[in-house]
Amino acid sequence: MAVKSYSNIGKFSLAFYSWTVYLFFYLPIVILIVFSFNISRINTVWTGFTLSWYGELLKNANIMIALKNSLIVGIVSTIISTIIGTMTAFAMHKYNFFGKRLFDLVLYMPIIIPDIVMGISLAIFYNIIRFTFGLFPIIVAHVAFNISFVAVVVRSRLHGYNKTLDEAAMDLGANPFQTFMKVTLPLISPGVIAGALIAFTLSFDDYLITSFVCPPGSNTLPIHVYSMIKTRVTPEINALSTFILAFTMTLVLIAQRFMMGGDKQWTK
Repeated sequence: MAVKSYSNIGKFSLAFYSWTVYLFFYLPIVILIVFSFNISRINTVWTGFTLSWYGELLKNANIMIALKNSLIVGIVSTIISTIIGTMTAFAMHKYNFFGKRLFDLVLYMPIIIPDIVMGISLAIFYNIIRFTFGLFPIIVAHVAFNISFVAVVVRSRLHGYNKTLDEAAMDLGANPFQTFMKVTLPLISPGVIAGALIAFTLSFDDYLITSFVCPPGSNTLPIHVYSMIKTRVTPEINALSTFILAFTMTLVLIAQRFMMGGDKQWTK
């Protein structure tokens, strides 16, 4: 009886601790979403339900420009990093070459090093080469850290890949490029798509690295939001944050779905 009593106390304590942690992290987000529908500009008093702040958000020209910049940077950097990251993952999986282990360590550096270190190093490098043309510095910076994330996800899809399928295709007359495009790529496509979605999410949400390399007049959405909250947090910012949260969570869920689809594909 005593053992069972201690077991129940342990389960209750673990459940209480877990829910406390969840509330600490997610209750502020829930409050932000709720007050994005508040009529009053004051975020501490609920006065009624409205959708007007979302309308005001769409009418804000500066926010729309920042959103356009974020979409351009996110889409372009995702396309480039997905292509390079997929080729890198495939080369690391298929070939053995001198310095492969060292290259593997370098590949993980953008993931493990602090963002502020990467941001400072890129800012210094851009300053040396005078690279301040439009959105290109931001795109290059995002490609630099997105390649690693794409490569890691695609390599996880390639783990356990049946190489005999490639050999069978080449025995039937396909060249290496045709084998990759018609056999390998369709089979690892869930990992490629998941990596691309993760890369876009990271690029769209990035603030710290972008703040170091962002040229004047090329603000992305996170940079613009931070400049807005320096003065006052309004329901318009709450509405924008809710939109970003919903958009990001949708991309993450889609990426998880593709990765789960890839797991089911390997088990067949």
